[in-house]
Amino acid sequence: MIKGTSRREFLTAASAAMGAAVLVPASKSLAKLGNSPLPITVSGYRLDRTDALFDGQVGIEGCNATFREDAIGNMNTHAFGGPATREVTEIGLHPFMLAYANEDFRAYSLLPIFVLRQFRHKSVFIRTDRGIERPEDLRGRRIGTPGYSSTSLTWIRGIFEDEYGLKPTDVEWVVAAADSSADASGKISKQETRLPEGVNITSGPDGLDDSDLLEQGAVDALFHAAEPRAYQEGNPLIRRLFPDYRSVEQDYFKRTGIFPIMHAVAIRRDVAGEHKWLPRAVFDAYVQAKAIAYRKMSRLGWATNMLPWFGQELEDTRRLMGANFYTYGLKRNRKTLETLFRYSYSQGLANRELGVEELFEPSSLDFEDDA
Repeated sequence: MIKGTSRREFLTAASAAMGAAVLVPASKSLAKLGNSPLPITVSGYRLDRTDALFDGQVGIEGCNATFREDAIGNMNTHAFGGPATREVTEIGLHPFMLAYANEDFRAYSLLPIFVLRQFRHKSVFIRTDRGIERPEDLRGRRIGTPGYSSTSLTWIRGIFEDEYGLKPTDVEWVVAAADSSADASGKISKQETRLPEGVNITSGPDGLDDSDLLEQGAVDALFHAAEPRAYQEGNPLIRRLFPDYRSVEQDYFKRTGIFPIMHAVAIRRDVAGEHKWLPRAVFDAYVQAKAIAYRKMSRLGWATNMLPWFGQELEDTRRLMGANFYTYGLKRNRKTLETLFRYSYSQGLANRELGVEELFEPSSLDFEDDA
């Protein structure tokens, strides 16, 4: 026990990372509309910035919310082609864009709550025996991927074209028969398997996942949001294209101001239309939960996180990106969103280039995040 902290506070970070999907009812909000709060179900990953929602520290004003932990592939499938019973759900940003643009999907609209963001230079893995040293060396090569049109892969291809001149048509893409990270990401939605015209794309052999393709030399490189199994096991023939990806990604942010968005939060249109106060209540709750995570990082990050230089990393991140480096709201994220929209259309995935305003719940366009 650390002096000045409760046992619950000290252990929160560890408990947030534990396991399987469970139902966790949130505490009832003190503010109610009418005689009783609105019952809703919210699905998402349990992350440091959402943990206070799952454990009931933060309630959604006017609601009795039940939080369901789930994987992104399952949440996408539930919303796009499933029962869509969850009033609020985490959603893959690019699959949502494709469903909206190509399939006239309108059951949900987005809220400017961006619960998962990742720089993507770290997500490129290469064979060390193929003479690949720079991004330009990938031209004419075979690149493996677990699913062509996921958010992360659309970002990687777009960044490589903008930054290094490597177009999707410059390589052969090999889509693996299985995803080595499926346990964490869940089933792949059909939006993540969309293939464009005019690009050389083949299917990998049955029974081989993305890691197998790279390990067996069937591809020269791999674009994947997760670390392939062979890399995690320390195979000497596999390394990242950018070994010092931290510096490369920091330079990218300094020059562009872009912190790539992977997942957003969506709300059912019919529910938002009937309860017009709900989008704001959901946004405020997520902002409050993130603020609690920030405070824990500052006060207890050195103890609850195993990284020995956690404090230095936090200070460096704030120095580069600001105190509220994980921003919600559209004002500070418009450029990032418009960049992904451009990538989706230019890569032949979305049938048209989308506009920010059409995807987001109208009342949320001016929501600001001051966490």
